[in-house]
Amino acid sequence: MTRRGKIIAGLLLLGIGGAAFWQLRPSTPPPVSPAPAAATGPIGVGALGRVEPASRIRRLNQPGGMAVTRLDRLLVAEGAEVAQGQLLAEFADTAMKDAAAAQGEAAVAEAEAQLRAAGRPSEIEAQRARIEAITAQEEIALRDAERAERLVPTGAGAVAAADRSRAIAIRLAAEKREAMAALDTLLSSRPEDIALAEARLAGVRAAAAKAQADAELARVRAPIAGTILRIFVRPGDQVGADGVLEMADLSKLEVVADVYETDLPRVRLGASAEVVVPGEAQRFAAQVNAIGWTVRRQTQASNDPVAAVDARTVEVRLTLDEAGAAALRRRSNMQVQVAIRP
Repeated sequence: MTRRGKIIAGLLLLGIGGAAFWQLRPSTPPPVSPAPAAATGPIGVGALGRVEPASRIRRLNQPGGMAVTRLDRLLVAEGAEVAQGQLLAEFADTAMKDAAAAQGEAAVAEAEAQLRAAGRPSEIEAQRARIEAITAQEEIALRDAERAERLVPTGAGAVAAADRSRAIAIRLAAEKREAMAALDTLLSSRPEDIALAEARLAGVRAAAAKAQADAELARVRAPIAGTILRIFVRPGDQVGADGVLEMADLSKLEVVADVYETDLPRVRLGASAEVVVPGEAQRFAAQVNAIGWTVRRQTQASNDPVAAVDARTVEVRLTLDEAGAAALRRRSNMQVQVAIRP
């Protein structure tokens, strides 16, 4: 076939194909289904959290910062229920500090007695009565001495008797002057003596209060009513950095959720939530009661290999319902999952 014949044959084939295409194409395009509308409702927040008592876990340590103290007595065991203010443990220097406190109390009692004795009105009245008695005796002695001296020239009286009466009068006059001087001392120095006694009493009271405070620091008392969770030392051991024991009030439990800072605007106080506990089929109800004030690095570990390890989160505290608190009472610090509803 010549080249011209080949061209004519190709054109005929194109015409036949085009006619077939236009016959198969529908006259109107098929209807297009509309795309699903985007969700516009509020979205909840998911986060990892941990179980924690509402009272927080209290770690009780020895006083004095870096002081090295040996435990002498331990009065509780793990799991024990204790009341607020109950004595839990005593350190080895308790007896020495108790003795110092007793010495301070004795010093206070002595200073109070001195204050009561300083310039008492009864002493002043007694001194005045003594002066009156001496004055009366002096007058009698003077009259006796004068009478005896008048009788000496007549021979009716002895010189010795007159001298004796005169000596008695002189002695009584001296006692009277001494008593009057003592009265002047009581009257003139009373304000100063009282002020001095009050100052001494204030000083010994302050020393006694310090000794009593030191004696109390030799003991460990429960700051709240709760349960003993862990004990770190035993009698005879040196108390280390871990302290003596941990305790908490387990009657109310919370979940501390680490919410990403970008999700925080969708969290509100009072929002309801669900808590998923590993190994528990039941989901426990909770409610947001506090939102943290600071943003920090994420503290909860995640199994997601692509999760951001430097994510910034805010602590959100949720109160567990009674069923959740009862089920998780012995699971403080356990990791859980939290779904906060919008």
